[in-house]
Amino acid sequence: MGRDVQTLVRSVNSLEAGQPEITFQGTGTEVNSILSLETILKGAYYYQVPVSGDRFAKYIIKDNKVEVVKERRFQTNTYATRKYTHAWINDNTLVIMAATGDATKIVWTKLNADDMTIISEGTLDVPMPEGGELFTTSGILNYRASDNKLFYFYFAKQSGRRGKRVTPMMTAVINPATMAVESNTPCFLDCEMVGTAYGELLQTTTFIDGNNNLYIACVTDDADGKEYSHLLKIPANSTSFDQSYDGFTAGGKLISVMYVGDNKVVAYARDDAAGTDIDSFSHYYTVIDVVSKTSTPITYNGQRLAYSSGRFSSRMAYVNHKAYVGVDTEGQKPQIYIYDVEKNQTALGATMASGYYFEQIRVVEDAK
Repeated sequence: MGRDVQTLVRSVNSLEAGQPEITFQGTGTEVNSILSLETILKGAYYYQVPVSGDRFAKYIIKDNKVEVVKERRFQTNTYATRKYTHAWINDNTLVIMAATGDATKIVWTKLNADDMTIISEGTLDVPMPEGGELFTTSGILNYRASDNKLFYFYFAKQSGRRGKRVTPMMTAVINPATMAVESNTPCFLDCEMVGTAYGELLQTTTFIDGNNNLYIACVTDDADGKEYSHLLKIPANSTSFDQSYDGFTAGGKLISVMYVGDNKVVAYARDDAAGTDIDSFSHYYTVIDVVSKTSTPITYNGQRLAYSSGRFSSRMAYVNHKAYVGVDTEGQKPQIYIYDVEKNQTALGATMASGYYFEQIRVVEDAK
């Protein structure tokens, strides 16, 4: 975020320890000219509004090349690269949403992910809240299959790049078949979502647990100007927040969350005492138990993992009951650690060569 650097992508078969140090020298794919780092990844494919900013496209990275699988130019609704949110209604239906260019309306497009044809598109039927002049750039969208509803989280603000928020986070509950808004209510806290501009293209800020409860990471500003994070819950079969629940009891800012089963979430959070700048070495990994609402920092050999820089980084992935987390700390080589959820144990994983700023871990399947 904010760096004038190349973005390199390399696929590896494993992030376990005992393999050669990961380097991009003479291998990997430079993606800046085509792809944005902010992307939707499902199976073997990357879906996004690319750097050209004029289409929806589906890509695969193969043999160190970015290949176009399918692409579809915008029809009525248009979207900016990096600035939209999304949800999958099923394996083949992708919904994209964002504020319009002038941020006075919220538009949506429903896509067939196989051939990227536009199934339907329209404008979300929500009014501009009183006192608001602009909608937040993208908002956050999540689909809950258990009750077949889309949840769109957004707020309104005054004009200007840093316009003041004038509403709490709003929740629009949407019928995914018709895209009709069934309810539209303010949060009980005067809060906003984490990641208001980039949807969940960089980091995940929502999840659904094994009991179909929907959670979202939020932040409030106290009278002292300090940010306070919250993990709020919409219970299964409900469209309203449980006002008695807040799952984040640690201090600092909750940045990204990843559900790993057994009522546990691996979270990327910030220790404000160690620095609050984008690149402060103040970011750490912790395991949140959503039932007990405890937060336990991840350790290796009895020591907390070192703090990383990068507020917009997402060095987390979950495969086969194991969470892979990346630490990019000051003066050391980037390092992968592997947290076994069932055993509650952490092992050393792969190491990256010096000289690279390590930003993301993505799980990519082989193309069929």
